[in-house]
Amino acid sequence: MNRTISLLFPAAAGLIFSLLLVALLAAPFPPQSAQALPPGHPPVNAASINQIPTTPLDFFQPGTQPNTITDAIDPPDNCKDCHANYSSQLNQPADYEPWTGWQGSMMAQAGRDPVFLAALAVANNDAANAGDFCLRCHMPRAFFDGRIANGQLITDPVETAHDLEGVQCEVCHRLVDPVADPANPSRDPAIIAALTSTVAITSGNAVMILDPEDYRRGPFDVNADWDRPASFPHFAAQGTLQSPYHQESALCGACHDISNPLLSWDDGLGEYALNPIGSPFTDTAKMFPLERTYSEWRLSAYNSPQGIYAPQFGGNKSYVSTCQDCHMRDVTGAAANFFGNTLTRTDMPLHDLTGANTWVPQILPQHPVFSATFKDSSGQPNSRAAALEDGIIRARAMLQNAASLSTRYDEATNQLTVRVTNQTGHKLPTGYPEGRRIWLQVEGYDSDGNLIYSSGAYNNATGDLTLDADIKVYEILPGVTGTVATAVSLPPGPTFHFALNNTVFKDNRIPPRGYNYAAFAAAGAAPVTNAAPDPARYADGQYWDDTIYTLPPQVVSGVVRLLYQTSSKEYIEFLQAEGGADGQILYDLWQASNRSAPELMAVAGFGHEIYLPLIHRTTD
Repeated sequence: MNRTISLLFPAAAGLIFSLLLVALLAAPFPPQSAQALPPGHPPVNAASINQIPTTPLDFFQPGTQPNTITDAIDPPDNCKDCHANYSSQLNQPADYEPWTGWQGSMMAQAGRDPVFLAALAVANNDAANAGDFCLRCHMPRAFFDGRIANGQLITDPVETAHDLEGVQCEVCHRLVDPVADPANPSRDPAIIAALTSTVAITSGNAVMILDPEDYRRGPFDVNADWDRPASFPHFAAQGTLQSPYHQESALCGACHDISNPLLSWDDGLGEYALNPIGSPFTDTAKMFPLERTYSEWRLSAYNSPQGIYAPQFGGNKSYVSTCQDCHMRDVTGAAANFFGNTLTRTDMPLHDLTGANTWVPQILPQHPVFSATFKDSSGQPNSRAAALEDGIIRARAMLQNAASLSTRYDEATNQLTVRVTNQTGHKLPTGYPEGRRIWLQVEGYDSDGNLIYSSGAYNNATGDLTLDADIKVYEILPGVTGTVATAVSLPPGPTFHFALNNTVFKDNRIPPRGYNYAAFAAAGAAPVTNAAPDPARYADGQYWDDTIYTLPPQVVSGVVRLLYQTSSKEYIEFLQAEGGADGQILYDLWQASNRSAPELMAVAGFGHEIYLPLIHRTTD
């Protein structure tokens, strides 16, 4: 670590500035509530299935429970005083500031995300109180403070604006490692022993243990860094503690390995079936797997002491291993301005938490409820809006680093082989399954430059993807079958009913380095073809996929593009139909924007004349 202490302004002036800013930030935000359609908006559709009469007990998970913490969770804007608005004086990018980088991430928008809010409405319609489970991760402050009921956020004139800040500073920085480790803070064993639930702690499923008192944790010994005594408080905090857990992927796994507590494997039926209503089910090994990003990483070659050589992800590191290495990469900069003093580190984790979502950050400033969050007092875009713009740029860079694309064209057979190589530490794509997809767009040209072959064409004007006979789409398609389909009066097949899906009809997403079928199958992450696990889809160790196209003999050159889309048209239309007011808000935003336009991940040419346009071709 390089350590540099610099004085930015006199201490007295700094104190006055800080007190004034704290006073401003302490003023309550105007309460915000989703589900508020603009005046005069036409009525929206109602839900169309039989609701499962589930209870809050059906969604119980172990860990820290609501209303059991002693010290309230500090709102993230109280962190802004020291962790934002100083980079211009240090000649470092603004998003190196933890608050600013975080504010541009989807973690900070997890409570405002209009796609999530529409999906939440569907989940609550499908299974009563289902939102209790979803909001543990998306609005954890509200969950721990007891402001979640009936699957919804309980609005409060002061707290709602803070709760909507999603996955926020103090939630993460008060997390306790559920696994005993001598290197963990000495408080941890007593905190774990005092949990009111006796259910065994498992990884994932929004199971979090929060320090009940305001002891803030992180990867560094900040007291030693700043030459302070161990009892030195972090402003209002009771103290700061060094926590190895905050450098481990397991911390991220708390919300990035998700299973459905309503469904467990039934040997007799040979399917995932509904559990008895009104009683908790906490064995995640038997639940229906919804998301497996953490398990995909855990079973990959990235999960090794050295990691994988991937300097495109690692910032100051050439080899990356943990989630944090890629999604909070090390940079050289200062993470705080302490009354004018800064500490420069060469291993400072960038709090950008960048993923692949470029669309939601574009539409949030136009949201009829949340737009004020991203404007200053004069109605102009504020620093939050600027942080979103920076987040979009980072997400595009992440997408462009996530895969490589190569082509081989045999003119004798007119066969084009396209290889997509997964460069990430999880499946490509990964995470939330609904509406998310990657596909190949192939164009072939004759000697006069005429387009005579096309696969994967996309119409920007309508949002339609042409599903031609040759198209390759990388995606997972969950759905319902058997007893669940009967219970809710849905035909068996793929659906977007996240809370009800009990099977997978397709999963051809490309695995990461180190893939092993047996291990992935045991974790609920096996490839699936025609609704059945497919051990032949990818060989052990395979982290790429080849697609062969037979082109017309007149093709002499062409271009291949790899495209990523956050939300498909089909998914948006489903949420409009089933998601009530929130679904309609989302649909209106989708129509008024670029309809979740696909992002270009990679491009490669083939043949005699290589045609490489800067943007992908559309049919509009």
